[in-house]
Amino acid sequence: MEFVRLEVEGGVGTIRLDRPKMNALNEQVQEEIRAAATEASARDDVRAVVVHGGDRVFAAGADIKEMAEMSYTDMVKRSGALQSALTSVARIPKPVVAAITGYALGGGCELALCADVRFAADNAVLGQPEILLGIIPGAGGTQRLSRLVGPSRAKDLIFTGRFVQAEEALAIGLVDRVVPAEQVYDEAQAWARQFTGAASYALRAAKETIDRGLETDLETGLEIERQQFAALFATEDRAIGMGSFVEKGPGKAEFVGR
Repeated sequence: MEFVRLEVEGGVGTIRLDRPKMNALNEQVQEEIRAAATEASARDDVRAVVVHGGDRVFAAGADIKEMAEMSYTDMVKRSGALQSALTSVARIPKPVVAAITGYALGGGCELALCADVRFAADNAVLGQPEILLGIIPGAGGTQRLSRLVGPSRAKDLIFTGRFVQAEEALAIGLVDRVVPAEQVYDEAQAWARQFTGAASYALRAAKETIDRGLETDLETGLEIERQQFAALFATEDRAIGMGSFVEKGPGKAEFVGR
């Protein structure tokens, strides 16, 4: 792929955006993100994923020059693919962390929202400024942002289109950790590496249960949890984990990912 690549080392896959100068998310980049996320989901040697745009910028948003030429009918055709391209990152059945440097605006912020957790550099700037273009977020921002920070804060950010500095983003729950810019990728890698020897099917079940449960009512969410909980008793890792606990105490199991 030209602008997005999946780099794998030590069980951690990095989905790296590299489209100069600002990682604008044109149609090609969107589809390359989809391809990288699909590969990361399928590969057994990828146990956790980092999404990173490089040292200077995460992603400054959609490619407005490309979008400005699109008609209503053009966007009717494209909007579903735009949403699903980013959703493919949210659906990676493994822990995903966004390592955010510089700008994460519009589609870039929506991409970060698809991660399970977000680590931001102290120079990071996030926001959903689509309203300033006469549109609204169209790649999940209205839905994922409101679920993450609450509807009133999401409305403030989306209605005004204002930019949010890293410390405010941390205070409102938009990001989970703020670190010096030169450390953000290493911090994200360290977080991801802790899962390389974990019970992968249990992690998958936990992520799916939380995500699907948030989409429904409590009773249905509890039923999703019950089914996933029971299903894990069919895995080899469940037997290894419980056997290790009985024999050696907690935290000493060596899981095999089956």
